Amino acid sequence: MKTYERRWEQFMPISLDEAWDFFSSPLNLQKITPADMKFTVTSPYTADTKMYPGMIITYKVSPVLGIKLNWMTEITHVQDKVYFVDEQRFGPYALWHHQHHFKEVPGGVLMTDILNYAIGYGPAGIFANKLLVKNKIEQIFRYREKAIEKMFGHS
Repeated sequence: MKTYERRWEQFMPISLDEAWDFFSSPLNLQKITPADMKFTVTSPYTADTKMYPGMIITYKVSPVLGIKLNWMTEITHVQDKVYFVDEQRFGPYALWHHQHHFKEVPGGVLMTDILNYAIGYGPAGIFANKLLVKNKIEQIFRYREKAIEKMFGHS
């Protein structure tokens, strides 16, 4: 099975506390996900819920052609105000391991995302990644970057 790694960095002119508060709430993910994906958190969390190691989060998502999928991730690692990791337990990927790192820098916070993923299905999965999946992931993260800039500003 072929795995892929993507990295993104984004500066946010806010405090580390503000960044952590926003990104450690599972419900905020739908605020930075493209509307056409119809992303909805289905876990019974409230706006005050903060992530913790072992937390299971369930979603409904329509990544391609409006087809609704169930997705389940687990928050496997959390170091307060430093990083957290979500890993898919059930969903569209053979592997999904997403690290979110936060570093206080002059004037704000540098957020680094490291995503390792795999499609599965051998050569068909490699073809699907080249044709569709890689571009969709890039589109999602470009949207996310703009949504974060709209909410928090940029340098």
